[in-house]
Amino acid sequence: MISPASAWRHRLLAWFDSHAAARTYANDDDLRVDWWRNLPFFAIHAACLAIPWVGWSWPALLACAGLFFLRMFAITAVYHRLLAHRSYRAPRWLVFVGACIANSSAQRGPLWWAAHHRLHHRDSDTATDAHSPHHLGFWRSHLLWFMTPGAFRTRLEMVPDWARYPELVFLDRFDTLAPAALAVACFAGGWALNAWWPESGTGPWQMLVWGFCLSTVLCAHATFTVNSLAHVWGQRPYATPDRSRNNALIALLTLGEGWHNNHHRYPHAAAQGFAWWQFDPTLWILRLFAAFGLISDLKPVPERVLIEGGYRRPAAPGSAP
Repeated sequence: MISPASAWRHRLLAWFDSHAAARTYANDDDLRVDWWRNLPFFAIHAACLAIPWVGWSWPALLACAGLFFLRMFAITAVYHRLLAHRSYRAPRWLVFVGACIANSSAQRGPLWWAAHHRLHHRDSDTATDAHSPHHLGFWRSHLLWFMTPGAFRTRLEMVPDWARYPELVFLDRFDTLAPAALAVACFAGGWALNAWWPESGTGPWQMLVWGFCLSTVLCAHATFTVNSLAHVWGQRPYATPDRSRNNALIALLTLGEGWHNNHHRYPHAAAQGFAWWQFDPTLWILRLFAAFGLISDLKPVPERVLIEGGYRRPAAPGSAP
């Protein structure tokens, strides 16, 4: 039986060293929400309520929008399409830079994220899926699932391909370093603007609230909608075993991740929008990176899969191949 004092030590350690904390805190069968361990997550939300007091400025709004876009792209392009699904190849330095940016969104470390996403695809919408809205309800699928000791541990057995890189293991183990560094950078940037360009109306607390807290909250909940809403709301061009759906609004919020039924039908593809009209800016930027030689081997969607979903017409009998 763990004493209350020991339990608190485990929770505090989990904020700073997730791998060390997992040895005592994690329990894969414990699905109770640990509200105390997640206090930093709630504190970031609560800080957004300070907007009426800190005010706004154009630099703060631009920082909020820019950091939302940058980190959302890193989550979709690096955490999801690269680390979880290996849908393209990238040099090691670029993987690390992208993982650092994605990690600054406060959605845990790269190995934790990729491992849990692979588990989701393995068990999608079954009773063992950690965030299925059909078995656990909206709020559990949206965010409560990752607040449990059962979801705390990084399932390294699911990501042996990436766990051999010490820089990714370091980033995953100390997964609060990047968010903390970004928060400090936002505060320092607001202080510098206030000192050198007071006419901007920007200050350190304003930049912290808008640049870090609000953009982090928006990025988090936009990402979470793929779990909670993209399995209940939208269209199903593919009869996948799960209940994944395509949703244009979620695609708009997440830079293309809302074409979720497409993705569950063929998760190996770099694309999630299978048609030209399906909004997928993550794919467009990855193609731009490939054109400049930064990445390679973007995996395409097979023709047979496009035909199956109604995105292509089958070739007429007797036509040239």
